[in-house]
Amino acid sequence: MKAEGAMGIDLTDRESRVRLAKLLTNLFDRWSLSTSERLGLLGLRPSNRALLSRYRNGTPLPNRRDVLERAGWLLAIHKALRLLFPRNPKLRYSWVGRPNKDFHNRSPLEVMIRDGMIGLFRVSRYLDLELDQF
Repeated sequence: MKAEGAMGIDLTDRESRVRLAKLLTNLFDRWSLSTSERLGLLGLRPSNRALLSRYRNGTPLPNRRDVLERAGWLLAIHKALRLLFPRNPKLRYSWVGRPNKDFHNRSPLEVMIRDGMIGLFRVSRYLDLELDQF
């Protein structure tokens, strides 16, 4: 059985996971994340620092459900931010690091890292609700 992403991409395919790793690496660059923040968002231990460089250089994301689900949530968050702030890239890419009253003055990044998969879901759902108000 193939694991397909939101866009019908076969995530069991090595090349799809290579592209996904590069997309996330670029997104993390735009969000100006530290190494520990990048690892936290992917659910990886601090001892896995070298993986981030390998992802940038063509190593595919692992074919593990938890990592691929995290990647899906992160891309959904990115998509929502692009829709909410189409003409303001500075806000689009800084939003995750800004304190937010709706998250008890924590940044969405803090919520995603501290609460793991549930935090990723909460931030994504929050943005979905913001889009619904547009």
